[in-house]
Amino acid sequence: MSKAQLEERRQKLAARGLPKQKPIPGVQDVIVVASGKGGVGKSTTAVNLALGLKHVKESLKVGILDADVFGPSVPRLMNLSGNPELTPDGSMVPLINYGIPCMSMGFLIDDGAPVVWRGLMVMSAIQKLLYTVAWDKLDVLVIDMPPGTGDTQLSISAVIVSTPQDIALMDVRRGTEMFRKVNIPIFGLVQNMNSYRCPECGHISYIFGQDGAHKVAKEMKIDTIGDIPLTLRIRETSDNGTPITVSHPNGEEAKAYFHIAKSVINKITSV
Repeated sequence: MSKAQLEERRQKLAARGLPKQKPIPGVQDVIVVASGKGGVGKSTTAVNLALGLKHVKESLKVGILDADVFGPSVPRLMNLSGNPELTPDGSMVPLINYGIPCMSMGFLIDDGAPVVWRGLMVMSAIQKLLYTVAWDKLDVLVIDMPPGTGDTQLSISAVIVSTPQDIALMDVRRGTEMFRKVNIPIFGLVQNMNSYRCPECGHISYIFGQDGAHKVAKEMKIDTIGDIPLTLRIRETSDNGTPITVSHPNGEEAKAYFHIAKSVINKITSV
């Protein structure tokens, strides 16, 4: 089998992952928040994007699906715990906080329990999270995807999160190409941990490099839809389950997330 045939076969197999033609019951638009690498703030971005969408446009009904089966973070970030109830037809009822219904593998396993599944088991779990939840007519479902560029990254529209660091941006290129090969629109790139402002003197440092994501976005011909600073307050509010967009909506960090939310809403309405 030639290289071209192997690549075509790989793409066909990958496209079987999450069938983008099959709608999620009760959901109008789906946005996946993805990253090529772990540790870049993808889950924090996903949660604050969902809350930001609700803040920017109060009439929107927004939900969060934590599809990161290996390291579910949404329960902690949204200050939620417990097992979902079931409807008469066996669908899971999302847990709700801050007006946002949420579903996560973290609600279905013991806290701290490792998930050592592979391949088809992972895809089966994500399929169940996608299609057996009673979302009750959402306008937008934000999905926090597992890190990486594998076949679990397929959905309808994507927001990619990265730091400005060169090692992270290498994976942005791979992730962008993967989405393009399976015809998934990319709404834009979020540059997280963009800069650090000293709380004592106000000096700004670019710990992970300056504007690296902007350069890659230009190279890959995608939009940069926001820059998120590296601040102690984002870390503290995330760890405490009080997201920055809820606990400090007037701060510079929350305003950065609201800017991203506005960009996403504009992209949704233009599609």
